[in-house]
Amino acid sequence: MKALIRFRPYSLNNNFLKTTTSTNNPRYHHLKISNLSSSNHQIFNLLSCIHTTQYSSSSSSSSDPPFSGGIDPINIASTVSAPKHDGVSAIDAGNSYRKPMSLWPGMYHSPVTNALWQARSNILDNTTNTDSVTIKPPAYSRTTILYPFSTDYILREQYRNPWNGIRVGKLLEDLDALAGTISFKHCFNHASMAESLLLVTASVDKMVIKKPILVDTDVKIVGAVTWVGRSSMEIQLEVLQSTQGTSDGEESQALVANFTFVARDSKTGKSATINQIKPETAREKLLWQEAEERNKSRKMKRLEKKKEVENEDELEKLNALLAEGRVFIDMPALADRDSILIKDTCLQNSLVCQPQQRNTHGRIFGGFLMRRAFELAFATAYAFAGSAPVFLEVDHVDFLKPVDVGNFLRLKSCVLYTELENPKQPLINVEVVAHVTRPELRTAEVSNKFYFTFTTNSDTMTNNSKIRNVVPATEEEARRVIERMEAEKC
Repeated sequence: MKALIRFRPYSLNNNFLKTTTSTNNPRYHHLKISNLSSSNHQIFNLLSCIHTTQYSSSSSSSSDPPFSGGIDPINIASTVSAPKHDGVSAIDAGNSYRKPMSLWPGMYHSPVTNALWQARSNILDNTTNTDSVTIKPPAYSRTTILYPFSTDYILREQYRNPWNGIRVGKLLEDLDALAGTISFKHCFNHASMAESLLLVTASVDKMVIKKPILVDTDVKIVGAVTWVGRSSMEIQLEVLQSTQGTSDGEESQALVANFTFVARDSKTGKSATINQIKPETAREKLLWQEAEERNKSRKMKRLEKKKEVENEDELEKLNALLAEGRVFIDMPALADRDSILIKDTCLQNSLVCQPQQRNTHGRIFGGFLMRRAFELAFATAYAFAGSAPVFLEVDHVDFLKPVDVGNFLRLKSCVLYTELENPKQPLINVEVVAHVTRPELRTAEVSNKFYFTFTTNSDTMTNNSKIRNVVPATEEEARRVIERMEAEKC
């Protein structure tokens, strides 16, 4: 799916949102939520405080740590108040989030998504007001989000999973929202561009968890534009969490994500030229070079795929994979008990996409799709392994088709293959395919394919639990397995 990021200017009711300028530092603008509740019976209360920073040439230097110099973070707070223990009070369901649907499409998303989408109004206030394409340093788009998990009880509970860890799907949703805001900040020079320029999420590179992310320790996400082509850009995001006993930024890095966005003319749908980038520090130059290499590699892979011709080696791989599957189909009583067919690991769910799940352009938010795909993949690995799986990585994601409000979306998942060479850390590779189904037209199109890798925690495995080898039963399944194995090698 192509997650479309576009800001439409809107008028704000002064009784709901008030924009003030800090007297201590005029560079920072605070968007405060006010007058939402004046009743003791009201327990819902938005507490997000948004800070956006204007670029200053003195804010970055070669000695700055990665993505950190001169930034005041966006502080994210819980969206509901802590539970009261001094009695029971009624919840005013009609008053808690009463605002026009046209005003705020993100009010049902995470507090981070809400804060980021609201912050875009401040970004437009601080733009350069130039019509021509300009050059901006990475520091101009650099944005930081701070999750005060150690002190905010409700925020911590919103991100906690059943095993006292972080909800990775919710974190993926936030990463997509932050990447969209960063691209917005880099590309938009004045408010009227919001009507003419669309920013589209094209792809997400592989994301690997480098260390477990704790839910009771403060987390920071830092990101900036690192590379720009004529109409595309790459945004790198880092998830940082302090490690006990060290202040080394490299050791506190839990995850790195690279998002690719492309710009489109809203009227013609064709590619649009965007602001260029001028790396200044040594690290910014290194990140630009790495992104340039990735971009060249992606183009080479696309060309190779077009020229790909089936050869004898591929036929041998197909036959080898299908050999055990044919036994399951033709002689099931003789099949290996330690193996299982791919089709027997499948799960699926479906939903009608609701208005509350849309982004600022009115299409379904890409982060929402990533979260739903992750949660289905997690359930698939859970049912397959017999214990709660441990997330390791999500592979490159391409957004192929847009998903609109009202679309009938079907998510289908399966364990595509397993890697059992290391018994202590078996790898479970799960595929999730999202189909946009239109019953009225009798059509179904693939909007996204997601590939997640999990392992198991040996401490939670029971004596009866055993990770099986997964085998394809059809040539189409075998080709998908080979494709994924080759992608993992690359």
